Amino acid sequence: MSGDADGDLSLRGWAVPDGLEELHDLFERARSAHSEVEGAAFMMLETAVIEIAGNVVEHGRPSGRVQWSFELRVLPEVLEGVLSDDGQEYEGDLSTVMPDLMSESGRGLALAWAALDSLDYAREGDHNVWTMRRDR
Repeated sequence: MSGDADGDLSLRGWAVPDGLEELHDLFERARSAHSEVEGAAFMMLETAVIEIAGNVVEHGRPSGRVQWSFELRVLPEVLEGVLSDDGQEYEGDLSTVMPDLMSESGRGLALAWAALDSLDYAREGDHNVWTMRRDR
C-alpha cells in the first residue's frame, strides 16, 4: 500500500486474497481521514470495490500473476474508486450482469452495480480499468 504526504489513498500489488485485506485497510484509513463523509457512502463504494476486486483475484489470468492498482478519490460531491489490473480483458456485458436465478455464483457485478451511482469499464492498452462512483 502506498500514500503520499497529502493523504493520497492508493495501493499497488498482486491481485491475491491478501490484497483484498489491503483494500479494506485503505477504506478504514479513508473513513478516519474523512469523517465528514457519511459512512454509508464509504460502505457502498467499498462493497462494490471488494466485489470487483474479488472477481479479479478469482478470475484474473494468469492466476496469481495479475497486478493491480487502486485509487480512492474523495471529491466534494462523489467518492470515486478506480481499480486497474493487467489481467485478460473482461468480456462480459455490464448491461446484463444479473446471473440466472438458479446460479450459485456470479452476483458480484450485480451487487457492485446496485451499490453504485455509476460503474464504467474500459480496456486501456493492456489494462482493465473499473471506475466506480458513489454520490456523497
